Amino acid sequence: MNKMLITGATTMITLAGAAHAQSSVTLYGLIDAGLSYTNSQITGPGGGHSNWEMTSGAVQYSRWGLRGAEDLGGGLKAIFTLESGFTLNNGQFSSSNRIFNRQAYVGLSSRDYGALTLGRQTDSMVDFVAPLSLTGTEFGGTHFAHPLDNDNLNDSFQINNSVKYVSPNFGGLKFGALYGFSNQAGGFTNNRAYSFGVSYVWGALSFGVGYLGLSSAARTPGQVNTNGAVTDTTGASLQGALAPTGVPLGVLASSQKTLGAGVNYSFGPAVAGFVYSQSKLAQFFQTGLSGTFQNFEGNLRYALTPAVELSGAYTYSRAGGNGGGGIPHWNQLSAMADYRFSRRTDVYIQSAWQRVSPSGSSPLGVAWINGVSAPSSTTDQIQATVGLRHRF
Repeated sequence: MNKMLITGATTMITLAGAAHAQSSVTLYGLIDAGLSYTNSQITGPGGGHSNWEMTSGAVQYSRWGLRGAEDLGGGLKAIFTLESGFTLNNGQFSSSNRIFNRQAYVGLSSRDYGALTLGRQTDSMVDFVAPLSLTGTEFGGTHFAHPLDNDNLNDSFQINNSVKYVSPNFGGLKFGALYGFSNQAGGFTNNRAYSFGVSYVWGALSFGVGYLGLSSAARTPGQVNTNGAVTDTTGASLQGALAPTGVPLGVLASSQKTLGAGVNYSFGPAVAGFVYSQSKLAQFFQTGLSGTFQNFEGNLRYALTPAVELSGAYTYSRAGGNGGGGIPHWNQLSAMADYRFSRRTDVYIQSAWQRVSPSGSSPLGVAWINGVSAPSSTTDQIQATVGLRHRF
């Protein structure tokens, strides 16, 4: 009898241990801090002053998060992610009105059928096109973004109220789609989002295509649906540069349609890439104007040694509108050198130069490198950062 009891207890303990092993929660994060110089910012008495400052997220936004999974059997898992961005300089959340401002979702993942998740999530431009660019990656990031991050490749905002599906990998082919609800009775299309994308890896070649659509019925701040799909007022310089204060980014225009595509080719220690994106905005900033941004990016990464990586990009962008604003265009050169002490810790030197050629009276004709705290007082802006990153 005693042997039976001991055997039964041992079996229960073993099963409990096995059940416990099927569930996991991981604490993870990234800290990016640096010292930055900008040659001209339109701030201070008289404007046009250079600025030395401590910065957070010069390449990648600092963040921490919790990621979990429970094995439900048969290749099915319950999954969740809760991720919060913060500013290292002062310890504040990067968004004042939400704890998990970067991602917050729960769902099911199957090795055979893909993943279906619900919550606050990234769109398909971020998932399928950004990895082929140098913005939105560890090899360039924030300051490498296309002017005003007009295509959201640097993940300046995420989609609320969203249902998202990502397929498994079918021999190098993946696809996905997302829909963000407006959550407004009688206003189904007032601040909603929809997005889809596909990627394919074939040997040394990687391809990606993405689309993002935002729509809103709002024309004045009083009509803004603040519970809709996109409600960020921080993290995107497009908001700060030109929009009325406090108006959510996702409803600044009656519609936004962004399409992007990219390709990478690996040869030896190098990776070369090209990315094209186009964003059409209708009646933006409650002005009645409409406009189109086009971005052409060529980029190159080179692993000089296993510890030293060099990267650089050239981006040509142009914007046109129907309000007599002309066609301003931007030229931007960006470069970065990175040294890894270990898999988790590295130091980097990074710089970007941007010149805008304004045309007519367009309000878009300002030089403003993404992530810099204020635009230039001239048609040129230069920034440089020496930084340290640690992942955990």
